[in-house]
Amino acid sequence: MPWRRGKVGDEAFLSLIDRFERQLAKVLSLIVCIVLVAATIQFLGAVVQQFIDPNTGWLGDDLIRLLGDLLTLLIALEVLQNVTAYLRHHVVQIELVLITALTAVARKVIVLPPGSEDKPMLLVGLGLAVLSLSGGYWLVRRAEVTNPNASAAPARAFPEQDP
Repeated sequence: MPWRRGKVGDEAFLSLIDRFERQLAKVLSLIVCIVLVAATIQFLGAVVQQFIDPNTGWLGDDLIRLLGDLLTLLIALEVLQNVTAYLRHHVVQIELVLITALTAVARKVIVLPPGSEDKPMLLVGLGLAVLSLSGGYWLVRRAEVTNPNASAAPARAFPEQDP
């Protein structure tokens, strides 16, 4: 079946792409759910092992590793929220993306290995990432306070093509 030119062909194509995006987002959501369940079981096993083993203490590298694992689970949960928000509202919520990125950078800072203070460029890069993401988040929140209906409005349609 040849593709027709014009509005009918464009609408059919965009509808096909829209259905594909939604189905792919559903598959990705299921995959993230499976990964979250498996990672949670693994995390709970590590916590129980910490309780059972009397030779391990809660301070030091073991605690940092557990906090890193916990934050990784939270990041995966936020990614799942991003995908489900896309399925519900058919928009990517930039505020949620920025919060996920801030959590990921915070996790990186928390799990930095000893001796990282000898790498000033790494610390400067992480600091700039935190400042940039925080500034972006502040701008998004400020825009929502200034114009509360801005995030609820649908995106503008593409202008008609030139003849």
